[in-house]
Amino acid sequence: MKIERLFSENDLVAIREATTAAELQTGGEIVPYIVERVVERDEATWRGATLGALAAALAAGLVHLLGPFWGGFGVWWITLPAVAGAGFGFLIAGIDGVGRRLIPEDHLERAVTMRAEAAFVEEEVFDTRDRTGILVFLSLFERRAVILADAGINRSVPKDTWQALIDELVAGIKAGRAAEAMQLAVTRCGEVLVEHEVALRPDDTDELSDAPRVRKR
Repeated sequence: MKIERLFSENDLVAIREATTAAELQTGGEIVPYIVERVVERDEATWRGATLGALAAALAAGLVHLLGPFWGGFGVWWITLPAVAGAGFGFLIAGIDGVGRRLIPEDHLERAVTMRAEAAFVEEEVFDTRDRTGILVFLSLFERRAVILADAGINRSVPKDTWQALIDELVAGIKAGRAAEAMQLAVTRCGEVLVEHEVALRPDDTDELSDAPRVRKR
């Protein structure tokens, strides 16, 4: 799932403008962050190769029980199906939808959460005057989203408030509307901060860039 296919330059500009608009109403500093994928591609493809080899070897063994299809060349029915199955599994696991299903859900969840936490530090979302930074993190391959708020926001906004926004963002990815969903999530973050009175100071400055961060990994 390539970022370029889902986020055009105009989409990125729209997300930046939504961030700027949201921050005009509140003391929050919103950081949109998009990654193409978090887990290594090899993790899925090698799982696919292993499962393909095992499945093909099992199928060859069952077929061999039905009759002497391999003649006297026992080594062929032991080795060739496994090799062919591994190759097929390796290739098909390179398809995003297949590869994603080969990785356990809890592993995907943990990997995306850890990457979001790293992004929070990398972008210094914590480094605002009133600790009012908030990261809106989206991982396309994993179809996962994370919203991390700093202490100044957590004092006013219950953490479970963000789950509805996360669910909407994930639904947008699955529906092929990732850019629109990210823009809406940023807008909704601003609305939540206004609702919970994360106030805008009279001398407020834009402490963190409004431009969405876009990364391959």
